[in-house]
Amino acid sequence: MECTNVRGQYEKVIKTSDFYRTCKLPKRFEYPSWFHAYGIQRKPPEHPLYRTTTSEYGRHPPSVHTIPTSFYPNTQEFTKALAKAGNYRNYSLNTGMDRSVV
Repeated sequence: MECTNVRGQYEKVIKTSDFYRTCKLPKRFEYPSWFHAYGIQRKPPEHPLYRTTTSEYGRHPPSVHTIPTSFYPNTQEFTKALAKAGNYRNYSLNTGMDRSVV
Protein backbone atom coordinates (compact mmCIF):
# COMPACT_ATOMS: atom_id res chain seq x y z
CA MET A 1 0.00 0.00 0.00
CA GLU A 2 1.35 3.43 -0.87
CA CYS A 3 0.25 6.62 0.88
CA THR A 4 1.35 10.23 0.87
CA ASN A 5 3.33 11.49 3.84
CA VAL A 6 3.24 14.96 5.39
CA ARG A 7 5.35 16.41 2.57
CA GLY A 8 3.01 14.98 -0.10
CA GLN A 9 5.53 12.36 -1.24
CA TYR A 10 4.49 8.77 -1.82
CA GLU A 11 5.93 6.21 0.55
CA LYS A 12 5.34 2.51 1.01
CA VAL A 13 3.38 1.71 4.15
CA ILE A 14 4.61 -1.46 5.83
CA LYS A 15 2.11 -3.57 7.75
CA THR A 16 2.95 -5.96 10.57
CA SER A 17 0.86 -8.69 8.94
CA ASP A 18 3.13 -8.52 5.87
CA PHE A 19 5.95 -9.98 7.99
CA TYR A 20 4.24 -11.90 10.82
CA ARG A 21 1.02 -13.81 11.42
CA THR A 22 -1.12 -11.54 13.58
CA CYS A 23 -4.13 -12.15 15.80
CA LYS A 24 -6.74 -9.49 16.72
CA LEU A 25 -4.28 -6.67 16.14
CA PRO A 26 -5.60 -3.09 16.35
CA LYS A 27 -4.80 -0.78 13.45
CA ARG A 28 -2.27 1.21 15.51
CA PHE A 29 -0.16 -1.96 15.84
CA GLU A 30 -0.82 -3.02 12.26
CA TYR A 31 0.74 0.20 10.94
CA PRO A 32 3.78 1.09 13.11
CA SER A 33 4.54 4.11 10.90
CA TRP A 34 1.57 5.85 12.57
CA PHE A 35 3.51 6.23 15.84
CA HIS A 36 4.96 9.74 16.23
CA ALA A 37 6.74 11.93 18.81
CA TYR A 38 9.68 9.70 19.60
CA GLY A 39 13.16 11.08 20.37
CA ILE A 40 14.58 10.43 16.91
CA GLN A 41 11.71 12.36 15.32
CA ARG A 42 12.03 15.35 17.68
CA LYS A 43 12.80 18.74 16.14
CA PRO A 44 15.13 20.22 17.38
CA PRO A 45 16.94 17.13 18.72
CA GLU A 46 17.54 16.96 22.46
CA HIS A 47 20.87 18.15 23.81
CA PRO A 48 23.34 15.26 24.33
CA LEU A 49 24.20 16.53 27.82
CA TYR A 50 20.67 15.80 29.06
CA ARG A 51 20.34 12.37 27.43
CA THR A 52 19.86 9.48 29.86
CA THR A 53 19.83 5.72 29.46
CA THR A 54 16.09 5.74 30.08
CA SER A 55 15.54 8.16 27.22
CA GLU A 56 17.57 5.86 24.95
CA TYR A 57 14.96 3.11 25.37
CA GLY A 58 12.14 5.37 24.23
CA ARG A 59 14.13 7.17 21.58
CA HIS A 60 13.33 4.88 18.64
CA PRO A 61 9.75 4.39 17.43
CA PRO A 62 8.43 0.82 17.24
CA SER A 63 9.08 -1.08 14.04
CA VAL A 64 7.34 -4.03 12.44
CA HIS A 65 9.71 -6.35 14.28
CA THR A 66 9.21 -4.87 17.77
CA ILE A 67 5.40 -4.56 17.70
CA PRO A 68 3.45 -7.40 19.39
CA THR A 69 1.79 -9.85 16.99
CA SER A 70 -1.25 -10.51 19.18
CA PHE A 71 -3.41 -8.25 21.31
CA TYR A 72 -5.62 -9.31 24.22
CA PRO A 73 -7.11 -6.23 25.89
CA ASN A 74 -8.18 -6.28 29.51
CA THR A 75 -11.90 -6.62 30.05
CA GLN A 76 -13.79 -4.70 32.70
CA GLU A 77 -15.68 -7.74 34.05
CA PHE A 78 -14.11 -7.64 37.52
CA THR A 79 -14.71 -3.90 37.89
CA LYS A 80 -18.33 -4.22 36.78
CA ALA A 81 -18.97 -7.06 39.25
CA LEU A 82 -17.28 -5.11 42.06
CA ALA A 83 -19.37 -2.04 41.30
CA LYS A 84 -22.57 -4.07 41.62
CA ALA A 85 -21.58 -5.83 44.86
CA GLY A 86 -19.45 -3.16 46.54
CA ASN A 87 -16.15 -3.49 48.38
CA TYR A 88 -15.65 -6.02 51.17
CA ARG A 89 -16.17 -4.62 54.67
CA ASN A 90 -14.58 -6.19 57.72
CA TYR A 91 -17.12 -6.50 60.57
CA SER A 92 -14.84 -8.44 62.94
CA LEU A 93 -14.04 -7.37 66.50
CA ASN A 94 -11.03 -5.07 66.89
CA THR A 95 -8.88 -6.51 69.66
CA GLY A 96 -5.69 -4.51 69.11
CA MET A 97 -4.63 -1.77 71.51
CA ASP A 98 -4.60 1.79 70.30
CA ARG A 99 -1.17 3.39 70.14
CA SER A 100 -0.48 6.34 72.37
CA VAL A 101 0.06 9.62 70.56
CA VAL A 102 2.37 10.92 73.30
